[in-house]
Amino acid sequence: MTVYNVYCDESCHLEHDRQPVMVVGAVWCPLDKARGISVRIREIKKTNGLSPSLEIKWTKASPAKQAFYLELLDYFFDDPDLHFRALIVPDKTRLQHELYGQDHDTWYYKMYFEMLKVVFEPQSRYRIYLDIKDTKSSAKIAKLHDVLCNNMYDFERKMIERVQTVRSHEVEPLQLADLLVGVISYVNRGLSSNRAKVALVERMRERSGYTLTKTNLLREDKVNLLAWQASERQG
Repeated sequence: MTVYNVYCDESCHLEHDRQPVMVVGAVWCPLDKARGISVRIREIKKTNGLSPSLEIKWTKASPAKQAFYLELLDYFFDDPDLHFRALIVPDKTRLQHELYGQDHDTWYYKMYFEMLKVVFEPQSRYRIYLDIKDTKSSAKIAKLHDVLCNNMYDFERKMIERVQTVRSHEVEPLQLADLLVGVISYVNRGLSSNRAKVALVERMRERSGYTLTKTNLLREDKVNLLAWQASERQG
C-alpha cells in the first residue's frame, strides 16, 4: 500500500479580501520520494547561487530570480513522482452562502474536498500537510480532517492518516505547491505586470499543454485543474 504526502496551499481564500479569484491546490508524491525531492530542490537553490534555506514563494518571483524559478518549474515537470491539482474559483463575489445554509468556512472545506477527492485512491494512504497561516490553524485542520474522512467513508482514518500544519520554510514540496498555486492564481486573475511571473505562466502552459484557466480531464495527474462554477455547483 503506497503512502503519499500531500502538500496543500491556497491563494486569496478569505471571504472579504477584495480578490474575486480563489485557488486551492496540492502537490503530492510518494512518501518514500519526499526526502529526495527536498534534496533536489535545495540543490537547485545552490546551483542558482541561493541559500539552501531560502523559502520559495510566489510573491518573491522576480526578474532577478527568473532563471531559478523556471528551473524549479521544469524540475516539477521532469520528475514523474510529482503531481499537482488545483481548484479555481473564478469569482467569489457570486457566492450566495445563505441559499445553501452555509458560511464561508463551510464552503471553504467543501472546496478543499472537491480539490483533493481526485487525488485519493482507496488502496493508498495519505498524509496531508498545510502551511501554518494563523492562530486558528489547529481548529481548521481538525475540521478539514473530519470533512475529508467523512466524505471518503474513512471513519477509522486508515486512508487519510493525518492532516496537519507545518512551517513552509522547512518543507520544500510545500514551497513548490505555493509556486504552482501562484502561477494558476496569476493567470486566472489576468495579471501581467511582473515579467518573471509572466515567463513562469508561459512555461507552465508550454510544459502542461493547458491554458491553466479551464477544467481538464480527471485522469490528468501531472497538472489537474478544476474551474469551479458557483452558479452550477455551490451546494
